[in-house]
Amino acid sequence: MTPSELIATLGPSRLPVTLLDFGPREYLAVVGLGVLAGLIFALLLRPFTSRGPSAAQRIRATRGQPGQERILSIARILGRLPAAMRGEAYRAGDPPSDAEIERLLRGRE
Repeated sequence: MTPSELIATLGPSRLPVTLLDFGPREYLAVVGLGVLAGLIFALLLRPFTSRGPSAAQRIRATRGQPGQERILSIARILGRLPAAMRGEAYRAGDPPSDAEIERLLRGRE
């Protein structure tokens, strides 16, 4: 039995004729559902793809911390302690002021 003979032996479709005809309204509905699915997917991924604050913003947020604690925070943010700040980190006595720390950081690059 060939495919055309098989199709000829099938009974008529029980679906309404309007469902068998794919017109502009159906295309528009499919596009609308695709846009809606894409929007939902983008909103679900947004927390994983958004950027966090920059290193400079995170360093500025450490202002007001005690000197040695701020130097440790900066080292954690940068992943290393800049060479200009290494002496300040191990110096005994009063810790450097916020202005002094920022001056040392400007000269790090």
